[in-house]
Amino acid sequence: MSGVHIVTDSSCDLTDEQVSSYGIGVVPLSIRFGQEEFIDREQLSVDQFYTKMADTGLLPETAAPSPGRFEQEFRKAKDAGATAVVCINLSGELSATVQSARNAAKAIEGELDVRVIDSRSLTGGLGTMVLRAAQDASNGASADEIVATVEGMIDRTEIFGALDTLENLKKGGRIGKAKALMGSMLSVKPLIHIGDGAVEEAGRQRTRKRSLEWLRDQLFKEPNVESLAILHGNAPDIEEFLTMIEERYPRDQIRLGKIGAVIGTHGGPRVIGMCYLRN
Repeated sequence: MSGVHIVTDSSCDLTDEQVSSYGIGVVPLSIRFGQEEFIDREQLSVDQFYTKMADTGLLPETAAPSPGRFEQEFRKAKDAGATAVVCINLSGELSATVQSARNAAKAIEGELDVRVIDSRSLTGGLGTMVLRAAQDASNGASADEIVATVEGMIDRTEIFGALDTLENLKKGGRIGKAKALMGSMLSVKPLIHIGDGAVEEAGRQRTRKRSLEWLRDQLFKEPNVESLAILHGNAPDIEEFLTMIEERYPRDQIRLGKIGAVIGTHGGPRVIGMCYLRN
């Protein structure tokens, strides 16, 4: 397939159907449980990840892909007739993934035009950018046009999450500016915001129900949003949250999905996140 090819990493949390329908290349991160290491999406599905985390009681760790994995994906695009590649990745504040992509792009400089973008986002926010880029590429947009569109989405992308536990985020070292949530705050339900690619404290609630109400109220503060996506880590109360927002955002207007192993490692089980573009 000629034209611009889109590449991302497995933190995008797009489904296999979404990936295959647009021919998106997904470079996987690695997930480690103790001494066992798995390739995300290839050796460990989303459901297998949450089951393993519950069964073992271990806090998993993630590792960025090597530049070689990105170079392999870029060369695959070249062999398929790509005129250029736009690679959109997980926030550089949270992972070395985007740097691996940049190193791979340098390795094939002069052979293929590869543009690497730090999304300053993750999970549903990253996935929304990747889907938009893939749709534009399928409609014949140039690499310059796609890069301009994605870069225009970055500052408008909002991500808020209701965590059921702070333990994963704390032990994974990704707590960022949300350090105030530690200590005695482990007894409450933390709310986080992804601001400029890093994790920030957004609020604290005493109960899970109130944390979901806080998410709803945050969403309803916006007059209107684009590309609303709700993703969760096998949260048993996801239907309850969807019911809470359906007066403004019916389910057929929402991209619903699961938070995969990469972000689930840090967000922990039962996390619910909402991602959208501000108008």
